[in-house]
Amino acid sequence: MPDFSSKKRFLDAINHRQPDRVPVDFGAHGCSAMHVTCVAALRDYYGLEKRLVKVSDIFSMTGEIEEDLLSVMGVDVQGMRSYNTTYAGLSGYAGGWKPWRVHDRYEVLVPESFNVTDDGKGGYFAYPKGDITASASGHMPKDGFYFDVIVRQGPYDEDNPNIEDNLEEYGPLSDSALGFLATEAARAASGGRGIIASTPGTGLGDIAWLPGPNLLHPKGIRNIEDWYMSPALRPDFMIELFDRQADIAIANMEKFLKAVGDNMDAALVCGTDFGTQRGPFISEKDFRKVYLPAYRRINDWIHGNTPWKTIKHCCGGIVPLLPAFIDAGFDGINPVQCSAAGMDPAFLKREFGKDLIFWGGGVDTQRALPFGTPAEVRAQVLERCEVFAPGGGFIFNAIHCVQCNTPVENIVAMIDAVKEFNGVS
Repeated sequence: MPDFSSKKRFLDAINHRQPDRVPVDFGAHGCSAMHVTCVAALRDYYGLEKRLVKVSDIFSMTGEIEEDLLSVMGVDVQGMRSYNTTYAGLSGYAGGWKPWRVHDRYEVLVPESFNVTDDGKGGYFAYPKGDITASASGHMPKDGFYFDVIVRQGPYDEDNPNIEDNLEEYGPLSDSALGFLATEAARAASGGRGIIASTPGTGLGDIAWLPGPNLLHPKGIRNIEDWYMSPALRPDFMIELFDRQADIAIANMEKFLKAVGDNMDAALVCGTDFGTQRGPFISEKDFRKVYLPAYRRINDWIHGNTPWKTIKHCCGGIVPLLPAFIDAGFDGINPVQCSAAGMDPAFLKREFGKDLIFWGGGVDTQRALPFGTPAEVRAQVLERCEVFAPGGGFIFNAIHCVQCNTPVENIVAMIDAVKEFNGVS
């Protein structure tokens, strides 16, 4: 079991109070997780019980970090597990598990309703809700480690698109989903850690879900290029769509709040990316016009009805957008991609540290963690903690998920470096 000061440590940090040490998150939400192979390697490294790792999210092939490993790693934050998952409908937590051997290389547990077919080239096709009678909505190539979403764009009226088509995947939470969430919230809270969960239907334009990977016959704008041009080409459509989505999301959050009660501390509101390595791919003006009003409504509802801090996931060089994120009501950002243009840690802390929680940024998962030495990983982790830790407002995590083929020695070096900074043996 964790140190029962984990909850206080987390609450101090997200409220910009200096905690006794830096809170640590691995696996609490979909953007702070690890590939299943990395989880399995860590279990072996630490000599934990041999067991198949559960795939917590098929799309990213991330694995559940169970209690024994959470404790060894010194994790202070816990997530609520999902009722649904990509390519399977019900998650394994809601619908049960079965074993799956991936490319004859490793075996994992996947949801019962997850099904694949051979692509004829040594890879796999995955299907919406596991229904192999539908057209495939995901593809893992031969020797691949992830599923790529297949865009199944149908015809639509480009001059007058139907808003209902892009609302198809949103709707009221079912009683079974709410019952599952209530049980999950209680389970997570029993661990003594801070709790974060994704809020239902608040991901405005998240490109991972835009193509409709769980829809049997997606309608509307599902092509990624068309979608990214829409704020410029059809802003009124986007504004109305997000306003309608916010209506549905707020109605669902009222039910969601009743289900989870007082157990939650933070909400991952949205995973929509607006940044490239070089900077934003939307102007601040267009963001404020198209996205900000609905984000503001969602964040205002959360802040007016709960004590939750709201977190915005957004990769890339997003410094020009950070003032707008703050005005939209977000309390923090993840994954804090310090390797992108303008995302210097000291600058971020100095300019935005009073307004934003930095959830991530602890080590670069593009270069240092997968390709550096353990000594280089240690040095970067200690440097980032020195910059981000003072005054609270920092949750340690890698920059996004720890990817497949990352050397386990480097992952351990990251974990040990945080413990070193925190004075934990």
